[in-house]
Amino acid sequence: MDRRAFIGTLAGSLLTVPLIADAQQARSVPRIGFLEAGAVSANQHFLDAFQSGLRELGYVPGKTVIIDDRWAGGQAERFPKLLAELVTLRPDVIVVGSALGAKAAKAVVTSIPVVFVGVSDPIAAGVVESLAHPGANLTGLANNAGQGLISKGIQLLREIVPRASSVAILWNPAGAVDPKRRESEEAARALGMTASSFEVRDVGGFEEAFARMRKEHIDALIVITDPLTLQHRAAIVKLAAASRIPGVYEFVEFARAGGLIAYSANVPALFHRAAIYVDEILKGAKPADLPVEQPTTFTLIINVKTAKALGLTIPQSLLLRADEVIQ
Repeated sequence: MDRRAFIGTLAGSLLTVPLIADAQQARSVPRIGFLEAGAVSANQHFLDAFQSGLRELGYVPGKTVIIDDRWAGGQAERFPKLLAELVTLRPDVIVVGSALGAKAAKAVVTSIPVVFVGVSDPIAAGVVESLAHPGANLTGLANNAGQGLISKGIQLLREIVPRASSVAILWNPAGAVDPKRRESEEAARALGMTASSFEVRDVGGFEEAFARMRKEHIDALIVITDPLTLQHRAAIVKLAAASRIPGVYEFVEFARAGGLIAYSANVPALFHRAAIYVDEILKGAKPADLPVEQPTTFTLIINVKTAKALGLTIPQSLLLRADEVIQ
């Protein structure tokens, strides 16, 4: 090699070394993809809870860990595209909320570890092979997993409205929640109530559904949660109040938005715990070896202000059982 070629090669090497070092240093900061089913305006507290969990484990978002967040805005059909966007960023792990989000991740994300949050029955949804041994690249936290929360919620609603003979089931057929609808129907029938299905596929369907409820003189309401209903919870509880129909909800966010009663796992707490799964994966654990966690505690919230507006009296025994009473 002549002198001129040697100097050119040496100069190129000297330029390349810092670039490689910078790339390695940049990659030493883990990257997390975060995909939530709702909109940031409505569900920011889920991301906040996740970041709080990371901080407790010693991570500093924006400094020692990078979080790329995406929001489906209640439109489940956006999950594949948003997941594809996250994959191009080459994250070390992806956190995704809802059953539909987890199912989309199973189809789109083939090698990157995925931690899901808020899947009622991960096995029935086809997300994992078993709770103890998830298999593949997904694991996470269930929010029901056969606990019969909907049935329990209907029983609680019946304690407040003992004379209710008919109940509306408000649900989105595209939300992968048909097992919950069936459970709702069975629970209502077991209590001697007539259950009627009210399907909604977009935000424009809510007013029509409640107009039909009023026409049919429905006594009570069950709202099955999916990205669409959770995203528009404020509109739903407002319509329920205007229609004077007491409702029971799966997520505590509905009661805090004005719904009568909510009985569920604490979803923000699940996002908080998702940080533990992420930490384990960043330290080398494989999702297939991390069992799916089921909730062990559930939250009962009663909105007394809404009860008074509906002319209902909450039994004292039920108030004493509540984890939170909204006055």
